[in-house]
Amino acid sequence: MTARSWLPIILAAGLGTRMQSALPKVVHAVAGRPMVAHAAAVARAAGAGRLAIVTGPEVDVLRDALRDNGPVDFFVQTERMGTAHAVLTARPAIAGFTGDVVVLYGDTPLLRPETLSKLRAALNEGVGLAVLGFEPADPSGYGRLIRDATGALTAIREDRDASAAERAIRLANSGVMAFRSEVMLPILDQIGNGNAKGEYYLTDAVAIARASGIGIAVQTCPEEEVLGVNDRSQLAAAEGVMQRRLRQAAMAAGATLIAPDSVTFSHDTRLGRDVIVEPNVYFGVGVTVEDNVHIKANSYMEHARIRKGAIVGPFARLRPGADIGPDARIGNFVEIKQATIEAGSKVNHLAYVGDARVGARSNIGAGAIVCNYDGFQKHFTEIGPDTFIGSNSALVAPVKIGEGAYIGTGSVVTRDIEPDALALERSELREVPGWAARFRARHRK
Repeated sequence: MTARSWLPIILAAGLGTRMQSALPKVVHAVAGRPMVAHAAAVARAAGAGRLAIVTGPEVDVLRDALRDNGPVDFFVQTERMGTAHAVLTARPAIAGFTGDVVVLYGDTPLLRPETLSKLRAALNEGVGLAVLGFEPADPSGYGRLIRDATGALTAIREDRDASAAERAIRLANSGVMAFRSEVMLPILDQIGNGNAKGEYYLTDAVAIARASGIGIAVQTCPEEEVLGVNDRSQLAAAEGVMQRRLRQAAMAAGATLIAPDSVTFSHDTRLGRDVIVEPNVYFGVGVTVEDNVHIKANSYMEHARIRKGAIVGPFARLRPGADIGPDARIGNFVEIKQATIEAGSKVNHLAYVGDARVGARSNIGAGAIVCNYDGFQKHFTEIGPDTFIGSNSALVAPVKIGEGAYIGTGSVVTRDIEPDALALERSELREVPGWAARFRARHRK
């Protein structure tokens, strides 16, 4: 059977007042990615093309959060009148679409693509509506999936409206639903707001579909996949689940994490085979680590690339644009920013290299820095291969150090240095005999 096309509608208009934030709830990040972008990425991974996002008036913030997620259509829900009302805000997208429509949530970042595929597969069995359920450890507060003696879904009952017998049901509603597009609008248009809140609830679609003779299926998933985030504690819980998944994936792919629970990943961290990661390492967004790299404890990196065989840390910081070459060494309390460190070079102690290129097999001594910023602009430093930059040297950009050159300890370099030259800049050392003894004597009186 040819797979039907499908349209995700991601509901992202919730105020999220319990987050106590000036930002819309769904743009808060899990593993370095906004929650709504996680929902979009899962939909893409499950084969979706265009996405429909239902947002509140904060559409520009959502647009920015989804800027790297392919074609997206935004629909603004000016009045927040319930989940069915939110879905119908995207009516233009639904009306012009033939295939499956799946309702997702921008505050549910842990759903897996295979779960969406399983939910959609139920529609291929001839039903018009498929509901995703789960069995929580504590079902209190969740809507229950009510089934008849044959196991057919008859209704979704909110916890506050459920009888004692219905509250004993453990199968709960996740909120995620899949519709065949040809039945979706006829169902949604029958949903009313005759309830205590005067809102239009998507859950009413089940009873309407059943009354209309439309087949309904139920699929299930683990509780953690449909964990919704409404406050900072739940955001931390979602982060914990995501980090566990990322750590397991890294180890399954051939990386060694010496203390896995102490390592923090971003959603897009890429580790090669035989990488060793020591405790308390933080991977920000945009880090790629090639094979046989050793990252030592307490290092921090973001938007950086570490190439095969390099050693980084301990206590190293790689800022955006750091490119660490094969077999290079970046040591303790070294900071690299917007700089390429070529193969076999060493920056081992207490150094800063920014807006620069360090040629192969060079050595940057302890305390050496590149002075790249003049208060208004950044300037570039070119350090040739096989150079030696002595300890406590300052290279004042823009400057070029020729291949094989030596920079003497403590020098301040303000002009280009020829290949194989020695550059030495120091004040004359003065010695005043007996000064220290006289100084102490004065202070003892």
